[in-house]
Amino acid sequence: MKTFTNIDNYHKLKSVVTIGTFDGVHIGHKKILEKIIDSAKKNNFQSVVLSFFPHPRMILQDNSVIKLLNSVEEKTLLLEKAGIDNLIIHPFNQEFSRLSAEDFVKDVLINKLNVQKIIIGHDHRFGRNRTANIDDLILYGKQFGFEVEQISAQQINENAVSSTKIRNAILDGNILLANNYLGYNYFFSGNVVKGKQLGRTIGFPTANIEIKEDYKLIPKNGVYIVKSSYKEKVIYGMMNIGTRPTVDGKDQTIEVNFFNFNEDIYDEKITIELLDFIRDEQKFENLDGLKKQLYNDRETALTFISKV
Repeated sequence: MKTFTNIDNYHKLKSVVTIGTFDGVHIGHKKILEKIIDSAKKNNFQSVVLSFFPHPRMILQDNSVIKLLNSVEEKTLLLEKAGIDNLIIHPFNQEFSRLSAEDFVKDVLINKLNVQKIIIGHDHRFGRNRTANIDDLILYGKQFGFEVEQISAQQINENAVSSTKIRNAILDGNILLANNYLGYNYFFSGNVVKGKQLGRTIGFPTANIEIKEDYKLIPKNGVYIVKSSYKEKVIYGMMNIGTRPTVDGKDQTIEVNFFNFNEDIYDEKITIELLDFIRDEQKFENLDGLKKQLYNDRETALTFISKV
């Protein structure tokens, strides 16, 4: 897959295009992706996903606090895995948002992407203030000579999946539902940094994960069953997200206790996949109470893992 950070850099080959943020690249998105890949192959065109960063809501809505399911890097990996030929992640800003619908069609779809066909959701809106809809796009297609295929409400509702639903499931701790909607395990990547190493003193050493993308959605505070890989070996563990109230912590941390794992991974980047939620974070009277609960959590995790 070829990636472009600006529409202007695309090589203008004849294209089948879809447009959207594609946050999560979930099972609903994959139906659209399969359609553009199939159409492109049949006609010897290029399949193109036109996406944007920052997310338009970050620019157009004051004080937007939207968190995303994927970092730019993660979304790129998922779209490449899906089989897309070209991914364009164009910078979204106020100037771009002011393009009229006709200018967007002529300057972007025609002149930059050389669109032959566009496959888009029935509810897609575009142009300044999002005033144009699918009917306008069909008229532009007739005017400028490209085909428009719309994904109907029925096709979309068959999945009953949206990025918003997945975000809400993750924030509720419903990881099994979120993973089912995504079609893969929700994951994030970060560098392993040194913490206060309190876990070592009670027999549960942890890797502290630092995520650099401040827009990445972090699940709610609590304890999770997770897996990762290191040197091509799958490793399982349990993860705590929270402020560590038992030791009077204040800042949120992400700490993973890997099972049967003794490698030094400080300063390395690792990817954590979430498998299930165990419990909410809680404050214990002392470290002995915390230690006892961690043993119970580990047993819960090991029982789950044994059935995977």
